[in-house]
Amino acid sequence: MTFRVRFTPEAAADLVRLYEFTLERDPTDWSPAERALDAIRHSISALERSPFSYRKATDGSPFLRELVIPFGSAGYVAVFEIEDDKHVTILAVRHQREDDFY
Repeated sequence: MTFRVRFTPEAAADLVRLYEFTLERDPTDWSPAERALDAIRHSISALERSPFSYRKATDGSPFLRELVIPFGSAGYVAVFEIEDDKHVTILAVRHQREDDFY
C-alpha cells in the first residue's frame, strides 16, 4: 500500500520559513538550507510507505503522529495525520528547538 503525502498550506509555509531562516544565517551559502530541505524531503518520503511506524503525537488520536527528522545537532519534527488508507497530510514542520506547536 502506498500513501499520497499532502501538505496543508501552513505546513508548506513552514518549509519556506525554515529554508529562509537557515539562509539568513549566511546568505552567500545556500548549501545548509538545501541540505536541510533535502533531509526533510527524504524523511517525509518514508511516510508514503509506512506512516503508522511513527510515534503518536497525542493520546487522543492514533492517526495524529509525528516524524522526527534528524539534521545536524538537532533536526526537525513534522506533525502529520493519516487521513485514510491512501492519504497522509503534513500539518506542520518545525525545528526541534522551536516552541511546542500542538
